[in-house]
Amino acid sequence: MLSVLVTGANRGLGLEFTRQYLEAGWRVIACCRHPHDAPALRELAERYENLAIHAVDVRHFTAIEQLATALAGQPLDVLINNAGIYGDEAGNGFGAVDYDLWQDVFRTNAMAPVKMAECFLPHLECGRRKLIVGITSLMGSMGDNTSGGKIYYRSSKAALNAAFKSLSLDLKPRGIGVLILNPGWVLTDMGGPSAPTTAEQSVGGMRKIIEEYTPALSGRLLNFDGRALPW
Repeated sequence: MLSVLVTGANRGLGLEFTRQYLEAGWRVIACCRHPHDAPALRELAERYENLAIHAVDVRHFTAIEQLATALAGQPLDVLINNAGIYGDEAGNGFGAVDYDLWQDVFRTNAMAPVKMAECFLPHLECGRRKLIVGITSLMGSMGDNTSGGKIYYRSSKAALNAAFKSLSLDLKPRGIGVLILNPGWVLTDMGGPSAPTTAEQSVGGMRKIIEEYTPALSGRLLNFDGRALPW
């Protein structure tokens, strides 16, 4: 049975990744900060024996290390770094920057995925697919930025893109692939009610890219429909 670990699995894209992989017969390790406040995730656990839920706040790197130790020896095929926070709100932009909040966004969105990759590298090397996935955003693309603002989120996703591009090169000799995927503007709590894409459509597209992965895709910035995006 193939296995996938998903962070931020309690809602939105993370929950949809969990649901779709369970339906496809994968073993799913679903991580979120507060599983007791995740009724939809717990409902899936009642229906599927191949779902394991772990309480992990990816901002706390000790918790990531502890989870990796607890799962030592278990092969992992795909690691999906989905957990993320936004941070940018009216009144805390340039001129009134909340630097502590910016640091928290950066730690969650850019640093934690690298820490996850470090800690779960041995598990991935034992797996068959050997894929690390970073869920980014078009807002992290400097080539696409024509509206400015949103400094916290933009910078954190740009940093994730740069870090995972480096990982794609660093881990190539070890047979590990790295995908950098933009889910699009999705109808989730973060995306809002005006988003044109459903979580089911977005995750379905990203799963197709993961399923059809070849080494030529490693380190590229791709939209959920497979289109290459500007850095």
